[in-house]
Amino acid sequence: MKVTREFKGHEGLTLVADAFGDPKDPPVLFAHGGGQTRHAWGGAAESLGKTGWYAVSLDLRGHGDSAWCPDGKYGMEYYSRDLIEVAGVFSQKPSIVGASLGGLAAMVVEGFMAPETFRSLTMVDITPRMEQSGIDQIMGFMSANMEDGFATLEEAADVIANFLPHRKRPKNLDGLSKNLRLRDDGRYRWHWDPAFVTISTGAREAGNEGYLDRIAEGVKIPTHLIRGQLSQIVSEEAVQHFLEVIPHAAYTDILDAGHMIAGDKNDVFNEAVASFLTSL
Repeated sequence: MKVTREFKGHEGLTLVADAFGDPKDPPVLFAHGGGQTRHAWGGAAESLGKTGWYAVSLDLRGHGDSAWCPDGKYGMEYYSRDLIEVAGVFSQKPSIVGASLGGLAAMVVEGFMAPETFRSLTMVDITPRMEQSGIDQIMGFMSANMEDGFATLEEAADVIANFLPHRKRPKNLDGLSKNLRLRDDGRYRWHWDPAFVTISTGAREAGNEGYLDRIAEGVKIPTHLIRGQLSQIVSEEAVQHFLEVIPHAAYTDILDAGHMIAGDKNDVFNEAVASFLTSL
């Protein structure tokens, strides 16, 4: 059974999450990527909740149903501080599964801000070294329709299909409706604060590779990197560098998946996450 919960992030900002499973079971916290919501995991949290875990899928600040920050505090520091606050609510240390922005924020927590906040770290298609061309593609996609939005869900689905040609366009758009909101002017817009893009984003701040390398070196907890083989963000060279910086890390490469792995190969992704957590 899904239960919607509220947490307090840094400076009391309200964060919304969906929780699956028994709260007495070992907790797993899911932190999505920039421009996504807690619904982006394609059922991974629900799947874990059915198999002995307490899985909590969080909307990051400025995303989904979580509060928008009135003064535009969307830097990496604030996402990391939010995760520290949420992790502290659980009676046991949670494992964390973070995609892109969520993964970087979790890495900053473990490698710099508050080591051993989490039991384990799973980073989904993100490493300290990223392909700038891929970041530019994603940021361009996010900003292209940010102001004007879409006349219909079908129009939005066409734009996404053009951006993700390897993924089959869904006939049922119920999932897409969770990431868009119908505004007063009758147009659909992404369910995140435009200030996330126009003021500051984790992806842009992450350009200092040396800084992120030093943070990654500080990660000592069990770590798992999951990469989409078609990723425009994480190259094979970046993976090898990551495994040198965090030599104890496990690694899974998922065929026919891009940056948003959970949406591309949901069953394979779920199995990779569950297998690593169970191995602990």
